Amino acid sequence: MQNIVEARKLVKRFGNFTAVAGIDFDVQSGEIFGFLGPNGSGKTTTIRMMLGLLPPTEGTIRTLGVDVKRRPDLIRPRVGYMSQKFSLYNDLTVIENLRFFGRAYGLRNLAFTERIEEAIKMAGLAGKEDARTRDLAGGWRQRLALAAAILHRPELVFLDEPTAGVDPVSRRAFWDLLYEFVAEGITVFVTTHYMDEAEHCHRLALIQRGEIIATGSPREMKMKMMKGQVLELSPDDPARAIAILREAQDRGRLQLGDISMYGSLLHAVAPDMDRYESHILQELVEAGIDPGNVEVIEPSLEDVFIACMQ
Repeated sequence: MQNIVEARKLVKRFGNFTAVAGIDFDVQSGEIFGFLGPNGSGKTTTIRMMLGLLPPTEGTIRTLGVDVKRRPDLIRPRVGYMSQKFSLYNDLTVIENLRFFGRAYGLRNLAFTERIEEAIKMAGLAGKEDARTRDLAGGWRQRLALAAAILHRPELVFLDEPTAGVDPVSRRAFWDLLYEFVAEGITVFVTTHYMDEAEHCHRLALIQRGEIIATGSPREMKMKMMKGQVLELSPDDPARAIAILREAQDRGRLQLGDISMYGSLLHAVAPDMDRYESHILQELVEAGIDPGNVEVIEPSLEDVFIACMQ
């Protein structure tokens, strides 16, 4: 499969602060590539370098076959960008926003009208054309921002945390739209904090403190990056249970890789859970805690993410 983005030894410094520290990655044509990392890890800075909005301090980046550092102007008509703030004008109506972005992308005459009609239909905004953007719910603003970003039919779309603050139903509908784009040949580069969304990406890269610490498909990352099995428990007192297990770990009674809380559930990671499961249960029972339902489960991407960030 053809690489549509190639980054090599990419570095970005702001004074003495290194935001991106020599990363290498490829994005393949026709895929959804997920870029995961905590706030301040370098995700947005990397996107801006791929778009040619920020020059790299060191290294090279080619987007759509173009050396972005030398000729950023050549890629801008071929890409779409949806920033964290949706980049919309709240005082304009839905149709006015689309007309503005259509003209900004150079659309004229019949193509201009057709693309706006297609965008409204794609985003499910029919009947809302005259609504002020500020009056739209978060999910509808999100759809409008995406429609504006793909009006000119880009080959590659960058989405920077596009579903932050949007309800789960709207997030699911948004991802359905992304799969429609991929079916039409559009490549998607997306940053997200939601692990359930990361599961829907074809490939992922985890970035921390400006360095990529893991790459691969969700399945590959679960198989390669988890150094152990995951035991899931549903104790009657989760907060006290995690405190008991962490104390046992600190005192050397349990050799666990990680202990994390997932709502009312606990996940404990160990390289040989058959050996440690009985000891985990013993610690809880002796402390007067009912461990509840206990089973070894397939690790989630959230388990992988937490393990990699240690």
